[in-house]
Amino acid sequence: MKAEYDLSKLKARKNPYASKLKKPVTMRLSEDVVEYFKGMAEEAGIPYQSLINLYLRDCLANHRKLQIKWPQTL
Repeated sequence: MKAEYDLSKLKARKNPYASKLKKPVTMRLSEDVVEYFKGMAEEAGIPYQSLINLYLRDCLANHRKLQIKWPQTL
């Protein structure tokens, strides 16, 4: 290998994987929810944000939908 490389002649190009990168978001979660996922993540040996992402990805893959039933008011 060379000690130095001349990179000045390289042409810039778009990152082909940029569309697959994760999008940073801000979410407000209950403290007990965060602690639950942190505990599970510690057992699994992965970051808790990755575990939450895996859980949401599983919901997406299996087309899970939350059924919310609000109390009816009279």
